[in-house]
Amino acid sequence: MTDLTIFPADIAEMSVSQLAQLTPDQKLEVDANLGKAIVWLKQARTKFDAALKQCYEEQAKAALLASGRDFGTAHIRDGSLRIKFELPKKVTWDQKQLAAMAERITAAGEQVNSYIDVKLAVSESSYTNWPPVLQSQFAGARTVEAGKPSFTLTLDEEAV
Repeated sequence: MTDLTIFPADIAEMSVSQLAQLTPDQKLEVDANLGKAIVWLKQARTKFDAALKQCYEEQAKAALLASGRDFGTAHIRDGSLRIKFELPKKVTWDQKQLAAMAERITAAGEQVNSYIDVKLAVSESSYTNWPPVLQSQFAGARTVEAGKPSFTLTLDEEAV
């Protein structure tokens, strides 16, 4: 199965029904080829993004700083090429410190959610290890939905 019989361009032109009607060997080939293409594209994208960063990041950051900002969007040019540079602000909060602050806010008689966005969650592994009595108390607040299905194709060596 080293010779391609179904090319990526063919796959793009095929309908879902046509793909579903492929033979098992063809489905295996398509799956393997798409996996390789995804890996190749991710590597190529990473390399090209690094090249863009090397080429334009210093100039774009200077443009941001010149406008009095550390983060945001800057527009620069390279000849006729226009480059839109976006440097988002990424903020993280120390969870232990926020929890301590929430306790102080509550102790002072204030409403925590006036200051802090609170999201409550229960880990699924904890929930499934709880005794049934405790699970039943939380069951009404729990919603279970199916995630995105995935398929892994392998060749049955005995059938070859």
